[in-house]
Amino acid sequence: MRWALPGPPPRRAAMSNDRFRPPTRLRQGLSMLLRALALIVLLALACQIHTPNLLRLRHVGVPALLLVAATGLVWLGWRARRQHVAVTPGAPMRLRQAEALMLALGLAAIMVITGQQAWQWRQARTLVLQASGNEMALAMLGRHFIVGYRDFEEAAQLATRGAIAGIYLSQANVTGRDPLHVRAEIMALQLLRERHGLPPLIVAADQEGGHVQHMSPPLPSRPALSTLLTADGLLAAEDAPPRLAAETLLAAYQQGQQQGADLQALGINLNLGPVADLRPEAGRTATRDRHTRLDLRAISHDPQTVAELSGAYMRGLASRQVGATLKHFPGLAGVAGDTHLHSARLDTPSAVLAERDWLPFRQGMTASGAIMLAHVVLGDVDAQQPASLSPAVVRLLRQDWGYQGLLMTDDLNMGAVYRPYGICAAALRALGAGVDLLLVSYDPEQFYPAMACALQALQRGELQLPHTAQTHQRLVRLLNPAPVRAMAQRVAAHQGDAP
Repeated sequence: MRWALPGPPPRRAAMSNDRFRPPTRLRQGLSMLLRALALIVLLALACQIHTPNLLRLRHVGVPALLLVAATGLVWLGWRARRQHVAVTPGAPMRLRQAEALMLALGLAAIMVITGQQAWQWRQARTLVLQASGNEMALAMLGRHFIVGYRDFEEAAQLATRGAIAGIYLSQANVTGRDPLHVRAEIMALQLLRERHGLPPLIVAADQEGGHVQHMSPPLPSRPALSTLLTADGLLAAEDAPPRLAAETLLAAYQQGQQQGADLQALGINLNLGPVADLRPEAGRTATRDRHTRLDLRAISHDPQTVAELSGAYMRGLASRQVGATLKHFPGLAGVAGDTHLHSARLDTPSAVLAERDWLPFRQGMTASGAIMLAHVVLGDVDAQQPASLSPAVVRLLRQDWGYQGLLMTDDLNMGAVYRPYGICAAALRALGAGVDLLLVSYDPEQFYPAMACALQALQRGELQLPHTAQTHQRLVRLLNPAPVRAMAQRVAAHQGDAP
Protein backbone atom coordinates (compact mmCIF):
# COMPACT_ATOMS: atom_id res chain seq x y z
CA MET A 1 0.00 0.00 0.00
CA ARG A 2 1.41 3.41 -0.97
CA TRP A 3 1.12 6.21 1.58
CA ALA A 4 0.29 9.71 0.34
CA LEU A 5 2.57 12.56 1.44
CA PRO A 6 0.88 15.20 3.58
CA GLY A 7 -0.23 18.15 1.53
CA PRO A 8 -0.90 21.79 2.44
CA PRO A 9 -3.67 22.52 4.93
CA PRO A 10 -7.12 22.77 3.54
CA ARG A 11 -8.02 26.08 1.98
CA ARG A 12 -11.03 26.39 4.25
CA ALA A 13 -8.86 26.28 7.40
CA ALA A 14 -6.59 29.05 6.12
CA MET A 15 -9.57 31.20 5.37
CA SER A 16 -10.87 30.50 8.86
CA ASN A 17 -7.64 31.82 10.43
CA ASP A 18 -7.68 34.93 8.25
CA ARG A 19 -10.98 35.93 9.76
CA PHE A 20 -9.18 36.93 12.97
CA ARG A 21 -6.56 39.05 11.20
CA PRO A 22 -7.63 42.66 10.49
CA PRO A 23 -7.36 43.81 6.90
CA THR A 24 -4.17 45.70 6.03
CA ARG A 25 -5.92 49.04 5.63
CA LEU A 26 -7.65 48.67 9.00
CA ARG A 27 -4.37 47.90 10.75
CA GLN A 28 -2.72 50.88 9.12
CA GLY A 29 -5.67 53.10 10.03
CA LEU A 30 -5.50 52.02 13.68
CA SER A 31 -1.76 52.63 13.69
CA MET A 32 -2.26 56.14 12.33
CA LEU A 33 -4.96 56.83 14.89
CA LEU A 34 -2.74 55.72 17.78
CA ARG A 35 0.12 57.90 16.54
CA ALA A 36 -2.24 60.86 16.25
CA LEU A 37 -3.54 60.32 19.80
CA ALA A 38 0.00 60.03 21.14
CA LEU A 39 0.87 63.29 19.39
CA ILE A 40 -2.14 65.04 20.95
CA VAL A 41 -1.15 63.82 24.42
CA LEU A 42 2.42 65.02 23.94
CA LEU A 43 1.21 68.41 22.71
CA ALA A 44 -1.04 68.75 25.75
CA LEU A 45 1.86 67.89 28.04
CA ALA A 46 4.09 70.43 26.29
CA CYS A 47 1.48 73.17 26.80
CA GLN A 48 0.95 72.30 30.48
CA ILE A 49 4.39 71.16 31.65
CA HIS A 50 5.18 74.52 33.30
CA THR A 51 1.88 74.72 35.19
CA PRO A 52 1.59 73.78 38.89
CA ASN A 53 -0.50 70.72 38.01
CA LEU A 54 2.53 69.04 36.42
CA LEU A 55 5.13 70.20 38.92
CA ARG A 56 6.12 66.62 39.82
CA LEU A 57 6.76 65.79 36.15
CA ARG A 58 8.45 69.02 35.09
CA HIS A 59 12.12 68.36 35.68
CA VAL A 60 11.89 64.98 33.96
CA GLY A 61 9.14 65.92 31.52
CA VAL A 62 10.84 68.87 29.80
CA PRO A 63 13.96 66.97 28.66
CA ALA A 64 11.82 63.90 27.90
CA LEU A 65 9.51 65.90 25.63
CA LEU A 66 12.44 67.44 23.79
CA LEU A 67 14.09 64.04 23.40
CA VAL A 68 10.91 62.35 22.13
CA ALA A 69 10.22 65.17 19.67
CA ALA A 70 13.78 65.19 18.34
CA THR A 71 13.86 61.39 18.04
CA GLY A 72 10.51 61.40 16.24
CA LEU A 73 11.70 63.97 13.71
CA VAL A 74 14.87 61.97 13.05
CA TRP A 75 12.80 58.81 12.57
CA LEU A 76 10.46 60.56 10.14
CA GLY A 77 13.40 61.82 8.13
CA TRP A 78 14.99 58.38 8.05
CA ARG A 79 11.73 56.76 6.96
CA ALA A 80 11.13 59.34 4.24
CA ARG A 81 14.63 58.89 2.89
CA ARG A 82 14.44 55.10 3.02
CA GLN A 83 11.03 54.79 1.43
CA HIS A 84 10.95 58.08 -0.50
CA VAL A 85 7.68 58.64 1.30
CA ALA A 86 6.52 55.42 -0.30
CA VAL A 87 3.86 53.37 1.32
CA THR A 88 3.27 49.74 2.01
CA PRO A 89 0.85 48.04 -0.37
CA GLY A 90 -2.73 49.00 0.23
CA ALA A 91 -2.27 52.43 1.76
CA PRO A 92 -2.95 55.56 -0.28
CA MET A 93 0.16 57.64 -0.78
CA ARG A 94 -1.56 60.96 -0.07
CA LEU A 95 -2.82 59.70 3.27
CA ARG A 96 0.66 58.56 4.31
CA GLN A 97 2.16 61.83 3.17
CA ALA A 98 -0.45 63.75 5.16
CA GLU A 99 0.27 61.66 8.25
CA ALA A 100 4.02 62.22 7.91
CA LEU A 101 3.45 65.97 7.55
CA MET A 102 1.10 66.02 10.56
CA LEU A 103 3.60 64.15 12.72
CA ALA A 104 6.47 66.37 11.63
CA LEU A 105 4.55 69.57 12.35
CA GLY A 106 3.30 68.23 15.68
CA LEU A 107 6.73 67.13 16.85
CA ALA A 108 8.22 70.44 15.75
CA ALA A 109 5.47 72.25 17.69
CA ILE A 110 6.30 70.21 20.80
CA MET A 111 9.94 71.25 20.56
CA VAL A 112 9.05 74.92 19.99
CA ILE A 113 6.46 75.11 22.79
CA THR A 114 8.60 73.27 25.34
CA GLY A 115 11.73 75.22 24.45
CA GLN A 116 9.96 78.58 24.39
CA GLN A 117 8.36 78.07 27.81
CA ALA A 118 11.68 76.97 29.32
CA TRP A 119 13.39 80.01 27.76
CA GLN A 120 10.72 82.41 29.06
CA TRP A 121 11.06 81.01 32.58
CA ARG A 122 14.85 81.36 32.45
CA GLN A 123 14.49 84.94 31.24
CA ALA A 124 12.18 85.75 34.15
CA ARG A 125 14.57 84.09 36.60
CA THR A 126 17.51 86.04 35.20
CA LEU A 127 15.57 89.31 35.46
CA VAL A 128 14.89 88.68 39.15
CA LEU A 129 18.25 87.21 40.21
CA GLN A 130 20.85 88.90 38.04
CA ALA A 131 19.64 91.95 36.15
CA SER A 132 20.94 95.28 37.43
CA GLY A 133 19.17 98.60 37.48
CA ASN A 134 15.91 97.34 39.00
CA GLU A 135 17.05 96.91 42.62
CA MET A 136 14.70 99.55 44.03
CA ALA A 137 11.68 98.22 42.15
CA LEU A 138 12.61 94.66 43.10
CA ALA A 139 12.89 95.57 46.78
CA MET A 140 9.57 97.44 46.67
CA LEU A 141 7.76 94.50 45.11
CA GLY A 142 9.68 91.98 47.19
CA ARG A 143 7.88 93.21 50.31
CA HIS A 144 4.76 91.55 48.95
CA PHE A 145 5.88 87.96 48.25
CA ILE A 146 6.19 84.85 50.40
CA VAL A 147 7.64 81.95 48.43
CA GLY A 148 8.47 78.31 48.93
CA TYR A 149 11.95 77.11 48.09
CA ARG A 150 13.86 73.91 47.36
CA ASP A 151 17.38 75.23 46.92
CA PHE A 152 19.01 77.11 49.80
CA GLU A 153 21.45 79.06 47.61
CA GLU A 154 18.63 80.36 45.47
CA ALA A 155 16.60 81.33 48.54
CA ALA A 156 19.67 83.15 49.87
CA GLN A 157 19.97 85.13 46.63
CA LEU A 158 16.33 86.17 46.82
CA ALA A 159 16.65 87.08 50.50
CA THR A 160 19.78 89.22 50.07
CA ARG A 161 18.37 91.06 47.04
CA GLY A 162 15.20 91.93 48.96
CA ALA A 163 13.17 90.08 46.33
CA ILE A 164 10.96 88.40 48.93
CA ALA A 165 9.35 89.26 52.25
CA GLY A 166 9.35 85.71 53.52
CA ILE A 167 9.69 82.01 52.87
CA TYR A 168 7.21 79.18 53.18
CA LEU A 169 8.39 75.88 54.64
CA SER A 170 6.82 72.75 53.18
CA GLN A 171 7.22 69.10 54.06
CA ALA A 172 9.99 68.88 51.46
CA ASN A 173 12.08 71.32 53.53
CA VAL A 174 11.98 69.26 56.72
CA THR A 175 11.24 65.61 55.94
CA GLY A 176 14.15 63.37 56.90
CA ARG A 177 16.24 66.29 58.17
CA ASP A 178 17.66 67.11 61.58
CA PRO A 179 15.63 69.98 63.10
CA LEU A 180 18.88 71.68 64.06
CA HIS A 181 19.95 71.80 60.42
CA VAL A 182 16.59 73.26 59.40
CA ARG A 183 16.86 75.91 62.10
CA ALA A 184 20.46 76.73 61.15
CA GLU A 185 19.40 77.17 57.52
CA ILE A 186 16.62 79.57 58.46
CA MET A 187 18.83 81.54 60.81
CA ALA A 188 21.49 81.81 58.10
CA LEU A 189 18.90 83.48 55.88
CA GLN A 190 17.90 85.82 58.71
CA LEU A 191 21.53 86.81 59.33
CA LEU A 192 21.98 87.52 55.61
CA ARG A 193 18.99 89.86 55.79
CA GLU A 194 20.43 91.67 58.80
CA ARG A 195 23.85 92.09 57.17
CA HIS A 196 22.22 93.64 54.09
CA GLY A 197 20.14 96.04 56.17
CA LEU A 198 16.86 94.27 55.40
CA PRO A 199 14.03 93.40 57.80
CA PRO A 200 13.73 89.80 59.02
CA LEU A 201 12.04 87.28 56.80
CA ILE A 202 8.60 85.98 57.53
CA VAL A 203 9.05 82.23 57.94
CA ALA A 204 5.63 80.62 57.47
CA ALA A 205 4.32 77.08 57.70
CA ASP A 206 1.01 75.21 57.80
CA GLN A 207 0.94 73.65 61.27
CA GLU A 208 -2.72 73.61 62.26
CA GLY A 209 -2.64 70.34 64.17
CA GLY A 210 -4.62 67.24 63.28
CA HIS A 211 -5.20 66.80 59.55
CA VAL A 212 -2.73 69.51 58.46
CA GLN A 213 0.68 69.75 60.15
CA HIS A 214 3.37 69.93 57.50
CA MET A 215 6.23 70.25 59.99
CA SER A 216 5.50 66.92 61.66
CA PRO A 217 7.87 65.16 61.64
CA PRO A 218 10.32 66.41 62.81
CA LEU A 219 8.06 68.47 65.07
CA PRO A 220 5.78 66.52 67.40
CA SER A 221 2.27 65.85 66.15
CA ARG A 222 -0.45 67.88 67.90
CA PRO A 223 -4.19 67.17 67.88
CA ALA A 224 -6.70 69.38 66.11
CA LEU A 225 -8.33 72.09 68.23
CA SER A 226 -11.69 70.44 67.63
CA THR A 227 -10.62 67.54 69.89
CA LEU A 228 -10.91 69.89 72.89
CA LEU A 229 -14.66 70.31 72.35
CA THR A 230 -17.68 68.28 73.31
CA ALA A 231 -19.25 65.81 70.89
CA ASP A 232 -21.63 68.62 69.89
CA GLY A 233 -18.73 70.89 68.93
CA LEU A 234 -19.13 73.25 71.90
CA LEU A 235 -16.78 74.47 74.62
CA ALA A 236 -18.91 72.68 77.20
CA ALA A 237 -22.39 71.25 77.55
CA GLU A 238 -25.10 73.90 77.79
CA ASP A 239 -25.93 72.94 81.38
CA ALA A 240 -22.28 72.60 82.47
CA PRO A 241 -20.72 75.02 84.97
CA PRO A 242 -18.80 77.97 83.46
CA ARG A 243 -15.47 76.62 84.70
CA LEU A 244 -15.59 73.79 82.13
CA ALA A 245 -15.69 76.26 79.25
CA ALA A 246 -12.85 78.18 80.91
CA GLU A 247 -10.82 74.98 81.20
CA THR A 248 -11.34 74.29 77.49
CA LEU A 249 -10.11 77.77 76.59
CA LEU A 250 -7.09 77.29 78.84
CA ALA A 251 -6.33 74.02 77.05
CA ALA A 252 -6.50 75.84 73.70
CA TYR A 253 -4.14 78.51 74.99
CA GLN A 254 -1.71 75.84 76.21
CA GLN A 255 -1.88 74.07 72.86
CA GLY A 256 -1.02 77.35 71.18
CA GLN A 257 1.93 77.72 73.56
CA GLN A 258 3.15 74.21 72.81
CA GLN A 259 2.79 74.59 69.07
CA GLY A 260 4.37 78.03 69.23
CA ALA A 261 7.37 76.60 71.08
CA ASP A 262 7.68 73.86 68.45
CA LEU A 263 7.61 76.36 65.61
CA GLN A 264 9.92 78.83 67.32
CA ALA A 265 12.47 76.03 67.77
CA LEU A 266 12.69 75.76 63.97
CA GLY A 267 12.80 79.52 63.45
CA ILE A 268 9.21 79.78 62.17
CA ASN A 269 7.52 83.05 63.11
CA LEU A 270 4.14 82.81 61.33
CA ASN A 271 1.75 79.90 61.53
CA LEU A 272 -0.81 79.69 58.73
CA GLY A 273 -3.56 78.83 61.16
CA PRO A 274 -5.97 78.53 62.85
CA VAL A 275 -8.78 77.63 60.47
CA ALA A 276 -11.59 80.09 61.22
CA ASP A 277 -14.04 78.63 58.68
CA LEU A 278 -17.11 77.06 60.19
CA ARG A 279 -17.45 73.31 59.95
CA PRO A 280 -20.01 72.42 57.24
CA GLU A 281 -23.20 70.84 58.44
CA ALA A 282 -23.40 67.06 58.16
CA GLY A 283 -24.01 66.07 54.55
CA ARG A 284 -22.97 69.48 53.16
CA THR A 285 -19.30 68.70 52.59
CA ALA A 286 -18.40 69.66 49.03
CA THR A 287 -18.65 66.65 46.75
CA ARG A 288 -15.60 67.77 44.74
CA ASP A 289 -13.52 68.65 47.81
CA ARG A 290 -10.27 66.67 47.69
CA HIS A 291 -7.97 69.06 49.54
CA THR A 292 -9.78 71.67 51.67
CA ARG A 293 -11.54 69.10 53.90
CA LEU A 294 -13.16 71.48 56.36
CA ASP A 295 -14.99 68.49 57.81
CA LEU A 296 -11.60 67.46 59.24
CA ARG A 297 -9.94 70.84 59.77
CA ALA A 298 -12.62 73.28 60.97
CA ILE A 299 -13.05 73.67 64.72
CA SER A 300 -16.83 73.73 65.04
CA HIS A 301 -20.09 74.60 63.33
CA ASP A 302 -20.78 77.16 66.08
CA PRO A 303 -19.28 80.59 65.26
CA GLN A 304 -18.90 81.74 68.87
CA THR A 305 -17.08 78.54 69.79
CA VAL A 306 -14.71 78.97 66.83
CA ALA A 307 -14.09 82.60 67.78
CA GLU A 308 -13.29 81.88 71.43
CA LEU A 309 -11.21 78.76 70.90
CA SER A 310 -9.17 80.20 68.01
CA GLY A 311 -8.64 83.40 69.99
CA ALA A 312 -7.20 81.49 72.95
CA TYR A 313 -5.00 79.45 70.63
CA MET A 314 -3.66 82.57 68.88
CA ARG A 315 -2.77 84.15 72.22
CA GLY A 316 -0.84 81.00 73.06
CA LEU A 317 1.11 81.28 69.80
CA ALA A 318 1.81 84.95 70.48
CA SER A 319 3.29 84.09 73.89
CA ARG A 320 6.06 82.31 71.94
CA GLN A 321 6.55 85.17 69.44
CA VAL A 322 4.77 83.27 66.67
CA GLY A 323 2.12 85.08 64.66
CA ALA A 324 -1.22 83.54 63.70
CA THR A 325 -3.16 83.64 60.43
CA LEU A 326 -6.93 83.44 60.40
CA LYS A 327 -8.08 81.60 57.29
CA HIS A 328 -9.86 81.42 54.85
CA PHE A 329 -11.86 84.68 54.58
CA PRO A 330 -14.75 85.04 53.68
CA GLY A 331 -15.27 81.49 54.95
CA LEU A 332 -15.57 78.31 52.92
CA ALA A 333 -18.29 76.47 54.81
CA GLY A 334 -20.91 77.43 52.22
CA VAL A 335 -18.71 76.83 49.16
CA ALA A 336 -19.53 73.83 46.98
CA GLY A 337 -16.20 73.41 45.17
CA ASP A 338 -12.54 72.92 46.01
CA THR A 339 -10.54 76.08 45.27
CA HIS A 340 -7.35 74.03 44.97
CA LEU A 341 -8.77 72.75 41.69
CA HIS A 342 -11.69 74.89 40.49
CA SER A 343 -13.25 78.33 40.65
CA ALA A 344 -15.88 78.69 43.37
CA ARG A 345 -18.54 81.16 44.52
CA LEU A 346 -20.08 82.14 47.83
CA ASP A 347 -23.48 83.72 47.21
CA THR A 348 -24.66 83.88 50.82
CA PRO A 349 -25.83 87.45 51.63
CA SER A 350 -23.33 89.55 53.59
CA ALA A 351 -25.86 90.12 56.37
CA VAL A 352 -26.05 86.37 56.98
CA LEU A 353 -22.28 85.93 56.76
CA ALA A 354 -21.73 88.77 59.24
CA GLU A 355 -23.78 86.94 61.86
CA ARG A 356 -22.15 83.54 61.35
CA ASP A 357 -19.13 82.91 59.10
CA TRP A 358 -17.47 86.27 59.69
CA LEU A 359 -17.84 86.26 63.48
CA PRO A 360 -14.59 84.31 64.16
CA PHE A 361 -12.64 86.60 61.81
CA ARG A 362 -14.00 89.82 63.25
CA GLN A 363 -13.61 88.81 66.89
CA GLY A 364 -10.17 87.31 66.33
CA MET A 365 -8.61 89.92 64.05
CA THR A 366 -6.93 91.85 66.88
CA ALA A 367 -5.05 88.70 67.95
CA SER A 368 -4.06 87.62 64.45
CA GLY A 369 -0.97 88.67 62.58
CA ALA A 370 -2.65 88.07 59.24
CA ILE A 371 -5.89 87.11 57.54
CA MET A 372 -5.68 84.79 54.55
CA LEU A 373 -8.00 85.60 51.66
CA ALA A 374 -9.55 82.63 49.88
CA HIS A 375 -9.82 82.25 46.10
CA VAL A 376 -13.61 82.30 46.23
CA VAL A 377 -15.87 84.89 44.62
CA LEU A 378 -17.87 86.71 47.30
CA GLY A 379 -20.93 87.49 45.21
CA ASP A 380 -22.47 90.09 47.52
CA VAL A 381 -19.27 92.20 47.59
CA ASP A 382 -17.49 91.57 44.27
CA ALA A 383 -19.24 89.28 41.81
CA GLN A 384 -16.42 89.41 39.25
CA GLN A 385 -13.23 88.20 40.91
CA PRO A 386 -12.10 86.13 43.90
CA ALA A 387 -11.72 87.69 47.34
CA SER A 388 -7.94 87.25 47.11
CA LEU A 389 -7.82 89.60 44.10
CA SER A 390 -10.67 91.94 45.00
CA PRO A 391 -10.25 95.65 45.91
CA ALA A 392 -13.80 95.60 47.28
CA VAL A 393 -13.00 92.81 49.74
CA VAL A 394 -9.83 94.63 50.83
CA ARG A 395 -11.88 97.80 51.43
CA LEU A 396 -14.39 95.79 53.47
CA LEU A 397 -11.66 94.57 55.81
CA ARG A 398 -9.64 97.78 55.95
CA GLN A 399 -12.31 100.47 56.00
CA ASP A 400 -15.45 98.80 57.33
CA TRP A 401 -13.75 96.52 59.85
CA GLY A 402 -10.66 98.62 60.54
CA TYR A 403 -8.33 95.64 60.27
CA GLN A 404 -4.66 96.68 60.63
CA GLY A 405 -2.91 93.32 60.21
CA LEU A 406 -1.54 91.73 57.07
CA LEU A 407 -3.79 90.51 54.28
CA MET A 408 -2.40 87.47 52.50
CA THR A 409 -3.61 85.50 49.50
CA ASP A 410 -3.97 81.77 49.58
CA ASP A 411 -1.43 80.05 47.31
CA LEU A 412 -1.55 81.60 43.83
CA ASN A 413 -0.77 78.17 42.37
CA MET A 414 -4.30 77.01 43.20
CA GLY A 415 -6.61 76.25 40.31
CA ALA A 416 -9.28 78.79 41.28
CA VAL A 417 -6.97 81.66 40.26
CA TYR A 418 -4.22 80.03 38.20
CA ARG A 419 -6.56 78.52 35.62
CA PRO A 420 -8.64 81.61 34.77
CA TYR A 421 -5.93 84.26 35.25
CA GLY A 422 -2.46 82.70 35.11
CA ILE A 423 0.25 83.58 37.61
CA CYS A 424 1.04 86.94 35.98
CA ALA A 425 -2.47 88.42 35.93
CA ALA A 426 -3.29 86.94 39.35
CA ALA A 427 -0.24 88.59 40.91
CA LEU A 428 -0.98 91.96 39.29
CA ARG A 429 -4.62 91.88 40.38
CA ALA A 430 -3.75 90.98 43.97
CA LEU A 431 -1.12 93.73 44.20
CA GLY A 432 -3.44 96.24 42.58
CA ALA A 433 -6.21 95.32 45.00
CA GLY A 434 -4.03 96.27 47.97
CA VAL A 435 -3.26 92.78 49.29
CA ASP A 436 -0.10 92.86 51.42
CA LEU A 437 1.36 89.40 50.82
CA LEU A 438 1.15 87.06 47.84
CA LEU A 439 1.79 83.42 48.69
CA VAL A 440 3.54 81.28 46.04
CA SER A 441 4.21 78.03 47.87
CA TYR A 442 3.31 74.77 46.11
CA ASP A 443 5.25 75.55 42.92
CA PRO A 444 7.98 78.04 43.89
CA GLU A 445 9.17 78.37 40.28
CA GLN A 446 6.02 80.38 39.52
CA PHE A 447 7.49 83.21 41.60
CA TYR A 448 9.86 84.23 38.81
CA PRO A 449 7.24 84.90 36.10
CA ALA A 450 5.02 86.58 38.71
CA MET A 451 7.79 88.92 39.87
CA ALA A 452 9.06 89.57 36.33
CA CYS A 453 5.54 90.47 35.25
CA ALA A 454 5.13 92.82 38.23
CA LEU A 455 8.50 94.49 37.54
CA GLN A 456 7.59 95.13 33.92
CA ALA A 457 4.13 96.45 34.84
CA LEU A 458 5.65 98.76 37.45
CA GLN A 459 8.20 100.11 34.96
CA ARG A 460 5.45 100.75 32.38
CA GLY A 461 3.36 102.58 34.96
CA GLU A 462 0.59 99.98 34.78
CA LEU A 463 0.90 98.93 38.44
CA GLN A 464 0.41 101.30 41.36
CA LEU A 465 1.45 100.31 44.90
CA PRO A 466 0.15 103.01 47.24
CA HIS A 467 -0.07 100.48 50.09
CA THR A 468 3.61 99.44 50.09
CA ALA A 469 4.56 101.73 52.99
CA GLN A 470 1.64 100.42 55.06
CA THR A 471 2.62 96.85 54.22
CA HIS A 472 6.14 97.55 55.49
CA GLN A 473 4.75 98.95 58.76
CA ARG A 474 2.57 95.87 59.21
CA LEU A 475 5.55 93.60 58.59
CA VAL A 476 7.55 95.50 61.21
CA ARG A 477 4.73 95.10 63.73
CA LEU A 478 4.55 91.37 63.04
CA LEU A 479 8.30 90.73 63.13
CA ASN A 480 10.40 91.67 66.13
CA PRO A 481 14.08 91.49 65.14
CA ALA A 482 15.25 90.84 68.72
CA PRO A 483 14.00 87.22 68.97
CA VAL A 484 15.41 86.49 65.50
CA ARG A 485 18.84 87.81 66.47
CA ALA A 486 18.83 85.94 69.79
CA MET A 487 17.87 82.68 68.08
CA ALA A 488 20.64 83.11 65.50
CA GLN A 489 23.21 83.66 68.26
CA ARG A 490 22.08 80.50 70.07
CA VAL A 491 22.34 78.47 66.85
CA ALA A 492 25.84 79.84 66.16
CA ALA A 493 26.93 79.03 69.71
CA HIS A 494 25.54 75.51 69.45
CA GLN A 495 27.33 74.91 66.15
CA GLY A 496 30.58 76.17 67.69
CA ASP A 497 30.27 73.64 70.51
CA ALA A 498 29.42 70.77 68.19
CA PRO A 499 32.22 68.27 67.48
